[in-house]
Amino acid sequence: MKLTTKLLTATAIVAASSAFAEDLEVMHWWTSGGEAAAVGELAKAFDATGNTWKDAAIAGGDAARAVMVSRLTGGDPMGAFQFNHGRQAEELIEAGLLRDITDIAQAEGWADIVNPSSLLDSCTVEGRIYCAPVNIHSWQWLWLSHAAYADAGLEVPTNWDEYVASAPALTEAGKLPLALGQQGWQQRGLFNVLFAALVPNDVFLSVYDGKDADVAASADVARVFAAAADAREMATNSKVQNWNDATNLVITGQAGGQIMGDWAQGEFAIAEQVAGKDYSCLPGLGVTELLSTGGDAFYFPVLSDDAQTAAQSELAALMLRPATQVAFNLAKGSLPVRGDIDLSTANDCMQKGLALLADGAILPDTAQLITPDTAEQISTLFIEFFADASITIEDAQAQFVNIIATAE
Repeated sequence: MKLTTKLLTATAIVAASSAFAEDLEVMHWWTSGGEAAAVGELAKAFDATGNTWKDAAIAGGDAARAVMVSRLTGGDPMGAFQFNHGRQAEELIEAGLLRDITDIAQAEGWADIVNPSSLLDSCTVEGRIYCAPVNIHSWQWLWLSHAAYADAGLEVPTNWDEYVASAPALTEAGKLPLALGQQGWQQRGLFNVLFAALVPNDVFLSVYDGKDADVAASADVARVFAAAADAREMATNSKVQNWNDATNLVITGQAGGQIMGDWAQGEFAIAEQVAGKDYSCLPGLGVTELLSTGGDAFYFPVLSDDAQTAAQSELAALMLRPATQVAFNLAKGSLPVRGDIDLSTANDCMQKGLALLADGAILPDTAQLITPDTAEQISTLFIEFFADASITIEDAQAQFVNIIATAE
């Protein structure tokens, strides 16, 4: 499609939708301080069209997804909702509950601007596009508190091994070595960060993409479980539940570090902390510097009301436009899905992420490779592993092998 045709089609979509002023219910799980600031940028952009973003936030991704699916399958669809781009919406698409937005994607030229292209591929089923990817969120980060290390009389670590070695001195100084929320998705995420950082990429992909149980049982993966045991010991006294409460322990110097996705940057920003001065960030744990290309996308249920459908079109189109991408991602701490916008004002950590993205140092996120059911099984495994120090790394790895062996 030629550029002029794309522009004319996009103009037609906007003109059709701007004739209506609709309240559109948008469901998501962005409830922390940094997340609320970011979602406010999306709402501001949508409200500027004359429509109104009707916010419907639900704390916690797992809880939110359950409510969203219940609403959709129960015949009470919202106007739009957030999922992670990947396999989470497969069954909803198969059931015909989600709108095909290929026309909008083509009109806006998403195929030419989304980088990496795997993000749009994750929204595509049988050649049709069902979601608008809005950011790249990578799990692959270790966040370190300069205040905690200064109080302990230590240099800030530069890699995972140095971080593990610093744990006894942090504990002696009254600091929590590793802040970790007591929720399965956080513990599963930590394990996957260790996995991506400590073994070759082909091992990671053989397990999660190839579902190769023999590789899952290998010595390479045993090394990851040994590192997870180190993390379990470092997080023994971490009693918080929510990820942002764990981040706050790092911000306030009560904890040495946290393994968490780059959305943690939103919390540091709200606290007015400066990357490189108040905290450090180590992509790939300072071992294997890479990003996993996870993130968030918005889906649009099939609606019978033409005015609501037009408002959906307006929202979908504006989400990937340059001004929206810049404002949203600077607040969120995530990277833009567009490869053609200026983020020169981004902080030190975000610049590291942009450089890795430019270098192609990326892996697909596990949400793009495994089903929600498999992810839940892995979460359950690590809830038990982190709660019970008597579970050996051998037993945990054996359970993991069984999960991978039956994964779809």
